Amino acid sequence: MGTLIDPGKLTDGLYGLGWSAVKRLPEGVAAQLGRQLADAAWRRRGKGIERLEANLARVVPDASPQRLAALSRAGMRSYLRYWMESFRLPAWSPERIKAGFTPQDVHYLEEGLASGRGVVLALPHMGNYDLAGVWVTTKLGVPFTTVAERLKPESLYDRFVAYREGLGMEVLPHTGGAAFGTLARRLRAGGLVCLVADRDLSDSGIPVKFFGETAKMPAGPAMLALHTGALLLPVTLWYDDSPYLRGRVHPEIPVPENGTRAEKAAGMTQALADAFASGIADHPEDWHMLQRLWLADLEPRAAAAGRDRA
Repeated sequence: MGTLIDPGKLTDGLYGLGWSAVKRLPEGVAAQLGRQLADAAWRRRGKGIERLEANLARVVPDASPQRLAALSRAGMRSYLRYWMESFRLPAWSPERIKAGFTPQDVHYLEEGLASGRGVVLALPHMGNYDLAGVWVTTKLGVPFTTVAERLKPESLYDRFVAYREGLGMEVLPHTGGAAFGTLARRLRAGGLVCLVADRDLSDSGIPVKFFGETAKMPAGPAMLALHTGALLLPVTLWYDDSPYLRGRVHPEIPVPENGTRAEKAAGMTQALADAFASGIADHPEDWHMLQRLWLADLEPRAAAAGRDRA
């Protein structure tokens, strides 16, 4: 009888191989490898590709099937570019990091930090937020705090934490609301917090209208801004035909003048969703959402689960 392989250990091993091997490749070779892996995954037409195309159909509702297929192929190439770059980031020189990201309107971030109020940067799953983060720590010389969802196996989570801490980030585990107090303290001290914030299917997620339909996004960015007085700045990222990551820091999302704290948080989260939507609509191929997001996509599965229980 053959020896059974633990899927968790296999996944951890594959990521470890990526971090150890890909970072040693010449940049052009790594980029070509990423494109080849992306095209192979796209041709297999797995569930992730089908979900990506279904999500893109909401972003580009008038797209033909051929256009959606082209977008999903470009999307997979963008997604694998993110991974190839992330594997190689620890080997990049400070000069390469500084040149690797060219954001627009970064003055919103610089002015917010100079004000001493603290800043919450909120991003969707676009482009390469790891590269944008290490650019902040390297180019601007500003440390920041973020959270990471606990992964299985634990060794894989430890790899991600060590990787991001090695890039100058403080990483907190995303375990319920335990990280909120630490994030709030960092902001009250005038610090920077960066959060990926375009998907939250938990009970605490806030419903928003996103490309015309209801989705849920995390309450954390808005609640942190409300609790601490920090600025809430959306950021969107994308690639173009150059070797560099592009991005935009959007203007501050203001706190509504009226309403309860919950109502204010809901209004701010909707404004955040609108900012994300504007960036995603401009660069849909760089939005790496290969999972269910809109509540309408979850309802049939929930109904089926209810029938199974009955």
